[in-house]
Amino acid sequence: MLEGKVALVTGAGRGIGRAVALKLAENGAKVIVNYNGSEAKAMETVKMIEEAGGEAEAVKCDVSDFTACGELAKTVIEKYGRIDILVNNAGVTRDGLIMRMSEEDYDTVLDINLKGAFNTMRHFSPNFLKQRSGKIINISSVAGVMGNPGQANYCASKAGLIGLTKSVARELASRGVCVNAVAPGFIETDMTDAMSDKAKETVIGSIPMKKTGKAKDIAEAVAFLADEASDYITGQVLCVDGGMAI
Repeated sequence: MLEGKVALVTGAGRGIGRAVALKLAENGAKVIVNYNGSEAKAMETVKMIEEAGGEAEAVKCDVSDFTACGELAKTVIEKYGRIDILVNNAGVTRDGLIMRMSEEDYDTVLDINLKGAFNTMRHFSPNFLKQRSGKIINISSVAGVMGNPGQANYCASKAGLIGLTKSVARELASRGVCVNAVAPGFIETDMTDAMSDKAKETVIGSIPMKKTGKAKDIAEAVAFLADEASDYITGQVLCVDGGMAI
């Protein structure tokens, strides 16, 4: 259980981020619901947590902004005195073939998906080190393990996140801080809902378990990595993908 723990989940207004926030709160953590685009969605997450008897608040921050992340860290530590769990979930896609991909679309995805995780870890790491404890969980993707046509920017960001996870895990391990990544496969979210039925069938056909995953599947994996049950696990990539990356 996570009673008394303070957790920050980036991009927690919907989808996987919301499921993770709800699960951590269910397990007893005080959850900071980060958002940048939709305050209404973030407040929905907060309301869901509070109605279930948990404690949460919504905090706006553009994770791609280094200075803003510094202010976020300062605000969290001043209010709660500590940070126990950091989940870097915020992410976007700007799909397109490499020959047509704009520099802006490439940079936007890398800035949010990869640099965003660097920014939060950079600013919170002094607190984790001082506490000599904590869990950092980065939401990568099987796309970062396997690659995917039309997603060079997304795959690069998620593969980079795996390298970042392993490097930071080595740096913080001696102080009792565990850093791991979860790599979701084909998960039912707003993004996948926008796909055509034919496209979905093609993807599902490539999954050994022949079915999609749900946001709660990712939340369960994150909850495990946030719990003391995983205290001797660091620098790992947990694929929650129905066997997709085998």
